[in-house]
Amino acid sequence: MPRTILVVDDDPHIRDVVAFALGKAGHAVETAADGAEALGMVEAGAPDLVVLDINMPEMDGLELCRQLRRGSDLPILFLSSRDDEIDRVVGLELGADDYVTKPFSPRELTARVAAILKRTAPEARGANGGAANGEGEALEKPISHRTAEGLLVVDTARHLVTWERSPVKLTATEFQLLAIMARQPGRVFDRETLMRGAYPPNIHVSDRTIDSHVRHVRAKLATAGAHGLIETVHGVGVRMTER
Repeated sequence: MPRTILVVDDDPHIRDVVAFALGKAGHAVETAADGAEALGMVEAGAPDLVVLDINMPEMDGLELCRQLRRGSDLPILFLSSRDDEIDRVVGLELGADDYVTKPFSPRELTARVAAILKRTAPEARGANGGAANGEGEALEKPISHRTAEGLLVVDTARHLVTWERSPVKLTATEFQLLAIMARQPGRVFDRETLMRGAYPPNIHVSDRTIDSHVRHVRAKLATAGAHGLIETVHGVGVRMTER
């Protein structure tokens, strides 16, 4: 089944280029010219991923991302002509899964979209996990990690995280990073290892990007009541606390 991608950009040429590239890659593509139109389309029927421009009239991409994140973990890839680091950080802090700047390579864009979709697919195989292969291989069992404060469960088959049976909403990238750490509590992961586990080999992101995602995971776990579940080992990396 093709996955549905919503492309949101006020530039019709960019919409056409992105839609053509994604369509050629086998995706079903819908387009919107501004944030307000896109919000209505998402509410009418959520796509599998949104490619979202930042600079738009009426409602810009950052505001649309804020509104979507109030009640959805819909994967979002920002597309923008602004390459300032602060814009990247703001986008990631709002909950975006990735960020591509203009001018961009359609091949890179489709690769990043594919990487995000792979992380959200129930049958996806992570760098350190297992999944059904259609030939009888069992889905990876949910990862259970109990501490003195409570129980964390990371269900990769259902793409679901719970703390003390209450759901914790994470983006696709945040989910993948948490699963990597949950599989090996106590192990210290540096940024490079986390990047290799969460992204395919042809995709590279900055240290700040990984830091932003980990910070988001921490904050969302803390909101759910799981304080201090991820520790920083200064100068080395991060780890999930042991039982």
